[in-house]
Amino acid sequence: MHNFEKLVFWQKSIELAKQVYIICVELPKDEKFGLISQIKRSVISIPSNIAEGAGRNNDKEFYHFLGIANASSFELQTQLILTRELNLLEAEKVNGLISNLNEIQRMIYTFKSNLKK
Repeated sequence: MHNFEKLVFWQKSIELAKQVYIICVELPKDEKFGLISQIKRSVISIPSNIAEGAGRNNDKEFYHFLGIANASSFELQTQLILTRELNLLEAEKVNGLISNLNEIQRMIYTFKSNLKK
């Protein structure tokens, strides 16, 4: 088992989730059950799957859950791009979130590569 709270990419994904929740307030109310709901589910899935994988019995299972977390990160990235393309959020804000997300994606990829060795 790994202590997920000490993993920097888990910490960064928690911070990203907080940022995303704050920015979701700026989205149109009619997106509450559409895009907002999807964005929130995706962003919460990232640290949740990291934590779940860390608590599993072996590194193979952890590797699997990191894959799920990474997939959720790409889902979130797509949704954020859509908000930018639809001019629902300022491009600068979205680009900052995507930059943070890309850093998390790289960190997960690197950690997964080291787990596999």
